[in-house]
Amino acid sequence: MTRRGLFVTGTDTDVGKTAVACAIARQFVAAGARVGVYKPAASGAGSAAPDVMRLWEAAGRPLTPAQVCPQSFAAPIAPPRSARAEGRVVDERLLRDGLEPWWAASDVVVVEGAGGLFSPLGDTLLNADLARELGLPLVVVDAARLGAIGRTLATVTAARASGLAVAAVVLSHTQPLTGSLADPASVASIARDSAADLASRLAPLPVAVLAHDAERIDPAIDWLEIL
Repeated sequence: MTRRGLFVTGTDTDVGKTAVACAIARQFVAAGARVGVYKPAASGAGSAAPDVMRLWEAAGRPLTPAQVCPQSFAAPIAPPRSARAEGRVVDERLLRDGLEPWWAASDVVVVEGAGGLFSPLGDTLLNADLARELGLPLVVVDAARLGAIGRTLATVTAARASGLAVAAVVLSHTQPLTGSLADPASVASIARDSAADLASRLAPLPVAVLAHDAERIDPAIDWLEIL
């Protein structure tokens, strides 16, 4: 069985990964694919937390929310530390095996990591390690704010140096854009110019944008063709 999917990762935490993962899932659904969504571990949330429910809804409610995120911990810190605060440990085998129901039920699976690409998922496992084991290409997400160019280039460079394939970069507008485009230091100008700079530096790698509260990534990326 061919296992096709994407691993949505970030340059850091709170950069808009869930919004991007949902947009990708919706695009697959619109193309007629059976879509799985999987978040191996989450902290600061439960299996019915808003981000988990957003993923589940975007994919058309396949399987159950508990299978979207089989391991969740209360404290909003890295999963292994959050687990230890509860007297628990992250089950690293489950991080991998939790995907099995999705492979069986889906044409394509969108996996969303926790935190940045090199953030810990378990006591010995980083997001990058799991992405490598799963053999999934990365979608690197960063917030479209000051520093996006440096953060994104650093993550893409480190990913490639670690033997990971990068499928695309998406800058997420985690907040509404403000200020005039005539002002080069405005939030709107920084978002616009960061996307243009990254597109130039990373070509031919696709670089796209997810606007604030938007459901579609622009310009559209043919994810099925990439896979």
